[in-house]
Amino acid sequence: MFTAVLLFLIGFVLLIKGGDWFVDGATGIAHRFHLPEILIGATVVSIGTTLPEVMVSAQAALQHNSGISYGNAIGSIICNTSLIAALTIAIKPAGVKRDTLRLPVAAFFLAAAFYCSIAYTTGVFQRWHGILLLVMFVVYMFISVAQMKKQPEEPAEEEEEKPESTLAKELLLLAVGAAAIALGANFLVENGTIIAEALGVPSSVIGLTMVALGTSLPELITAITSLMKGHGALSLGNVIGANLFNLVLVSGTAITISPFAIPAEKLIMGMNSSLVVDIPVMLAVMSILCFPALIKEKLYRWQGILLLCIYAAFTVYQFMI
Repeated sequence: MFTAVLLFLIGFVLLIKGGDWFVDGATGIAHRFHLPEILIGATVVSIGTTLPEVMVSAQAALQHNSGISYGNAIGSIICNTSLIAALTIAIKPAGVKRDTLRLPVAAFFLAAAFYCSIAYTTGVFQRWHGILLLVMFVVYMFISVAQMKKQPEEPAEEEEEKPESTLAKELLLLAVGAAAIALGANFLVENGTIIAEALGVPSSVIGLTMVALGTSLPELITAITSLMKGHGALSLGNVIGANLFNLVLVSGTAITISPFAIPAEKLIMGMNSSLVVDIPVMLAVMSILCFPALIKEKLYRWQGILLLCIYAAFTVYQFMI
C-alpha cells in the first residue's frame, strides 16, 4: 500500500513537470518557425495543460478501467470549476468580456447536451460517440482560431529577455515532457486502482476526486499565476476552455479507444449515483460560474464561495456515502 501511494504521488509530479516541459518545448518550436502567437495559445498551450487528463484517461481506457476514464473527465470539470475558478473568484472577483465567453460556453453546453443525452438514454458510449466528440473538438479549434484572428490583438506585455534556446533543447523538452506525462499517467491509473481496491472505494470515486485534482494542477497553477498578475478574468477563460477539452478531447479519446458504460459502482436509492449526482453537479457548477458572467459581465465573490462549498460537499459525499 505504501509503495502504491508513493508511486501515485510520483505520478502527480511527473504529470505536472511533464506538462510544463511539453508546453515549453512545443511553444519554443512554434516560435522558432514563426507560427502566430494566437495560434500557439489556442492550440499548443491549451492542449498542453489538458494533456495530463488525456493521457490518464487514455491509459485507463487501454486497461479497460472505465471508472477512471469517466471519473477523470467529469471530476476534472467539477474540480476546475468549483475549486480552481472558485478560489480565484472568491479571492479577487473581476469583470469579464461577454464576447470572449460566448463561444467556449456555448460549445461546452452543446457538448454536454450530447454527452448527457447518451448518458441518460442508453448509458453506454459507443466508439462513434467518441469520434463525434473528437470531431467537435477539431471544429471548435478551427472556429476559435478563426474568431481570434478577426479580433485585434492586445498589446503584448514587456517580457524579460530570456536566454537563447536551441532547437535540440526544445525537441528534448518536447520528448521528455511527453514521456513524463505518459509514465505519470501510467503510475496514476495503476496505483490509483490499487489504492481504491485496498480502501474499498470504487475506482470512479478515485477518478472523480484524487486523479481529477492531480490532473487539474496545471490549470490551478495557471489560475494562481493569472491572479497574482492581476488577470483573474483570464483564468476564467482558461478554466472554461479546459472544461470543454475534458468533455470533447479527454472523454472522446477514452471512448474511442475503449467504449464504456456509465459506471454504476455507487447507487442512491437504487439509482446510479453518476446520473443523480456527478453529472448534475458538473452542469450546476458550470451554470453558476458562466451564466452570471454572461449576463452581468462580472464575477461575484458569492459565486466563488458557493462553488467552494459545493466542491467540499461533493468530495465528502464521494468518500462518505
